[in-house]
Amino acid sequence: MGLKEEIAKRRTFGIISHPDAGKTTLTEKLLLFGGAIQKAGAVKSSKIDMHARSDWMEIEKQRGISVATSVMAFEYEGMKVNLLDTPGHQDFAEDTYRTLTAVDSVVMVVDCVKGVEIQTEKLMEVCRMRNTPVISFINKMDREGKDPYDLLEEIEGRLNINVHPLSWPIGIGKNFKGVYSLYDKSLRLFQPSKQRLYEETVKLSDINSPDLEKYVGEKDANQLREDVELLQDLYGDLDVDAYLNGDIAPVFFGSAVNNFGVKELLDTFLKISPKPLARSTDERLVEPTEEKFTGFIFKVHANMDPKHRNRIAFLRICSGKFERGSNYYHTRQDKKFRISQATAFMAQDKETIDEAWPGDIIGLYDTGNFKIGDTLSEGEKGTYKGIPSFSPEIFREVINRDAMKTKQLEKGLNQLMDEGVAQLFSYELGSRKAVGVVGQLQFEVIQYRLKNEYGASADFVPIQVHKACWFSSKDPKKLDAFIDSKQRHIARDKDGKLVFMAESRAWLQMVQDNFPEIDFHFTSEF
Repeated sequence: MGLKEEIAKRRTFGIISHPDAGKTTLTEKLLLFGGAIQKAGAVKSSKIDMHARSDWMEIEKQRGISVATSVMAFEYEGMKVNLLDTPGHQDFAEDTYRTLTAVDSVVMVVDCVKGVEIQTEKLMEVCRMRNTPVISFINKMDREGKDPYDLLEEIEGRLNINVHPLSWPIGIGKNFKGVYSLYDKSLRLFQPSKQRLYEETVKLSDINSPDLEKYVGEKDANQLREDVELLQDLYGDLDVDAYLNGDIAPVFFGSAVNNFGVKELLDTFLKISPKPLARSTDERLVEPTEEKFTGFIFKVHANMDPKHRNRIAFLRICSGKFERGSNYYHTRQDKKFRISQATAFMAQDKETIDEAWPGDIIGLYDTGNFKIGDTLSEGEKGTYKGIPSFSPEIFREVINRDAMKTKQLEKGLNQLMDEGVAQLFSYELGSRKAVGVVGQLQFEVIQYRLKNEYGASADFVPIQVHKACWFSSKDPKKLDAFIDSKQRHIARDKDGKLVFMAESRAWLQMVQDNFPEIDFHFTSEF
């Protein structure tokens, strides 16, 4: 197959949601339908010893939450699907934001009981910034939840996107009987089963056929006919271009834990979702069909295999063909690297690959050469845009609890910061180091991983820092004067950029007023 054919058969998407909406369960079921796994695991379960395939880190199994993005690839009906399961927990939002730069579209999971939640709103804002196409899956229809019309209204109102239902539920909770597909005019009957993959599908060329009563009863048949007529008047046929432009979100209903509505979602998704898209570098727009290879690193993970202590950089291929054993140009370091090992992913399971195409996510074994945001190419100097660091919310000073393990602590902190787990700030005066995170739970994860992966012990002690601000100025003298006067409060981030550590909101405002020639930035990309 040529480059264009390889691109046409690829789909790369992320799954986003608020914690506990069923995102990892849906991921498992998509893998099940794709034949990638034989049996789905549950994220939380005391009865079975089989954990969700995408939650493979030890701390994820203990907590029953996702704390890192998992990458999984599988073949389905002649298509190559690259699926990224993101952490739903807001404490790990930065990993999710970065992952959204590497996908072409998104499936958003909404819990029909709780509706749209705050983390979903934040993630949708990131999707809106990039006009990422979104499909919504309203989950847990076999539980007593909100009215479907109210859910559609809530998605439109709170997420600022127009919806277009492609399936419609018949009943809810105990009375949930299945869904009617508005897309292909078929009836899918619900039978709870966590193991069985098939759904009983009935083709109904005419919804007014008396056969409908046979399957769902007279009352539900009449209600469904009313609903379908109303929905047709309201929404008409799906405008696929409006979906691809990020203006309309198709909506499906189902129950991921019971494998219900998942196959329909997957089948329709593959028909309408975008193939790998063009992406911008700081110099130009790069089309996936260009012959020359380019790609960017959006994630780095240390110790994926505890036995080998290896570090893997996740690369999204944007154009051309990747070939193992080739020399590729590293734009930040301005030199070429020979890529002798590359892997494809199935959560933490990996297999060596010799070639890959636009849309694919591959892993490169790394000895410390790659950072998040790095671009690789066949010689072109442009860098892919859009992977900033955000100013953290909570700051703690790092205290080494074992002087004999100082080197291990340094190595552990540097590697975890390269992953983007948190941000490290080293003060210019003294040898103090502070870690900044989005949420409290990240400190527990860092502490746990330092101990278990590096043998280092550290405490994280609260310090008075309200905001870390990157700063710049057009006037070098004014910049030097600012640095001299605030030396005690100035640190460097992991890339060596200067950062002002403001102790309080009021003090930051006062400093901004006193130094009008200094520009303060709350993301590292400026």
